[in-house]
Amino acid sequence: MELSLTLLQPHRRTELFGAGDRHLRRIRQAFGVRLHARNATVRVLGEPGDVARAAAVIERLQDMLRRRDALDDDAVADAIAEVDSAETNRAPDTLTVFNRDATIVPKTDGQRHYVHGMLRNDLILCFGPAGTGKTYLAVAVAVHLLKLGQAKRIVLVRPAVEAGERLGFLPGDLQQKVNPYLRPLFDAMHDMMTFDQLKRFMVNDIIEVIPLAYMRGRTLNNAVIILDEAQNTTPAQMLMFLTRLGHHSRMIVTGDDSQVDLEPGQPSGLIDAVRRLRGCAGVDTIQLNQVDIVRHHLVQDIVSRYAVDTASQAQKDRRSENIES
Repeated sequence: MELSLTLLQPHRRTELFGAGDRHLRRIRQAFGVRLHARNATVRVLGEPGDVARAAAVIERLQDMLRRRDALDDDAVADAIAEVDSAETNRAPDTLTVFNRDATIVPKTDGQRHYVHGMLRNDLILCFGPAGTGKTYLAVAVAVHLLKLGQAKRIVLVRPAVEAGERLGFLPGDLQQKVNPYLRPLFDAMHDMMTFDQLKRFMVNDIIEVIPLAYMRGRTLNNAVIILDEAQNTTPAQMLMFLTRLGHHSRMIVTGDDSQVDLEPGQPSGLIDAVRRLRGCAGVDTIQLNQVDIVRHHLVQDIVSRYAVDTASQAQKDRRSENIES
């Protein structure tokens, strides 16, 4: 595996690498990786776990160098020890992201099943109520794979459909119209990397956030593609999206089948896809429920009570239909 790191202070590469690249040699020996430095980039090659640890050490050294004039052998040793200690104490389900202060670990059995499914399958369909971490964990897995070099880009997709509103009624140009729909994806990203990192990744097309309508005709290779709020797609839109899957890519489709905002009588593409693809090799279907809700404790009660009312109303509707027939 190969991972490329951008130097935060290219003009101080001599202090970062050490005299005669001695600090790089120390990192190479500690983790058994190959390091190639050119201009403002360091390429790290080796086994995925070793590459991740070596990259973490370089990031720590860059942080240190911003606060001091030089790095000595003790500083390099301390950085290596910190990474080794963190790796030893880390839960097996921990997802590593660019913000080293963020610890992302699934909190319920359903979430663990979801994370494992995303890491093992090329296509995963996940549905469940609000607050179960569907979108957040999907973004976390995508960032995790990007950091480890197992994906070269992330594409975040959302249908521009919401309850009672359409894009044409919102002010501004296309980007201003689309931003409110994509806000949850940006919020998750901001927890996992700095604003400058996110901006740099977006400028370089490493991270792309796009409305579903603009996916037609594309083929996405070496990417993690996330479709959020997929309950608001039609079956035709879902087919169009799923067929964008390219080589060495994986897709994560998330949605809440209890919050469909399509026109009455219009079937949901998410529900249709779950029915059609269940049991297909390379596809995993995950259903999260109320016990997987990890927001405020009241959210579980709210979802449960609304679910009871919805089921009761559905029974009344069926009785009415039987009486009329």
